[in-house]
Amino acid sequence: MTIFIAGFSALFECDIKKIVALSTLSQLGVIIASIGLGLVDLAFFHLITHALFKALLFVCVGKLIHLHHHSQDLRSMGNLFNQLPFTLACLNIANLSLCGIPFLSGFYSKDLIIEISIYNFNNLFILFFFILATIITSSYSVRLSITGLFSMGINITAQYTEDSNKDSFISILFLSLGGIFVGCLIN
Repeated sequence: MTIFIAGFSALFECDIKKIVALSTLSQLGVIIASIGLGLVDLAFFHLITHALFKALLFVCVGKLIHLHHHSQDLRSMGNLFNQLPFTLACLNIANLSLCGIPFLSGFYSKDLIIEISIYNFNNLFILFFFILATIITSSYSVRLSITGLFSMGINITAQYTEDSNKDSFISILFLSLGGIFVGCLIN
């Protein structure tokens, strides 16, 4: 139920920080359900990959919140892909990895959890919620990208935005590489 309620709440939330936090709660539900099914090693694997791309997501979202004068409202953000191409590309990498897109870190752990649940056929109810959680996760991740980042902002514009801050650039770069490659390396 944690997977469903947290994911469904994130689908209708407008506070970008709450969306990321509810997404984390949903993924923790996946981890706990995996432990309940006896997939302890897989739950740990998902915890590691999830930590990498979720840290990337939090850093990118934190940068966006800072640039929007500490406004967390998703509806006031938008049209930043020309000003912050690197940050938004990395945020989309984190979102795609969260969705379980093939060959990103999140795919290797989520796909294995769903696959083993299908083949072991422990509980149809839990399998349904794993698949539903993945669909809902994809839905609010796409909503975050389209509504908050690529649509026209309707509120205050972000001024002096650029990707030249070396401190955030290096951390975002390393977290992006982790979000792309670590799942494959650990697998």
